[in-house]
Order: sequence, then C-alpha cells, then structure tokens
Amino acid sequence: MGLLPDEARVLPPPGIVNRNSVWFGLCGWATAMLHNSLNRRPALKAGVHRQALFITVGWFIGYHLTKFENYKYATLDRDMSEYIRLHPEEFPEKALKTFAEIVEPFHPIR
Repeated sequence: MGLLPDEARVLPPPGIVNRNSVWFGLCGWATAMLHNSLNRRPALKAGVHRQALFITVGWFIGYHLTKFENYKYATLDRDMSEYIRLHPEEFPEKALKTFAEIVEPFHPIR
C-alpha cells in the first residue's frame, strides 16, 4: 500500500521530470559533493557512482512526494466540490457581463 491509500491509484501518474524530482535530485547530488568535500576528496571526480546513487534516490523521493502532493490536492478539490454542491446558496451564480458593460467605464469623458 505505501504512503497513499488505494483510492490514489485512480489518479494519473506524475511526469518523470517534475519540479520535486529535479529539486531532490539536485539536493542528492549536492549532498554527495558535500560529503566528498568534507572527506577531502576531489568533489567532482571522486565517488561518481555514489553521486549517481544519491541523484537517483533524490529523484525517487521527489517523484513519490509529487504523487502524494497530487493526491492531497485531489482530495481537497473533491471535498470542496462536494461542499459547493451541497451548499449552493453560499455560491450564487454570477451574471455574465456584456461587452457594453465592460467597455463603458473606459469611454473618454464627453
């Protein structure tokens, strides 16, 4: 089951490249660079396999955080739509303005 309930399976999966994945991937790479620097190794050359591993782990975490974020926003949207459906008196329909009503305030003074 994981972190998400079974009802989250109906949501479309997020894209592989999303802001959370990229951000956490870069954070993983920066963590590997910091670890190399603290151990007095060449930052870019040493432990390239570890850099790739940290990027992959960060990307994975970011992807699943995006899935969780999409699920939370979907449940909020569902609950809000249901509330609006049950309480229509609190959300009256607004009348559409005509073109003349929009343009009238912008006419120059005669």
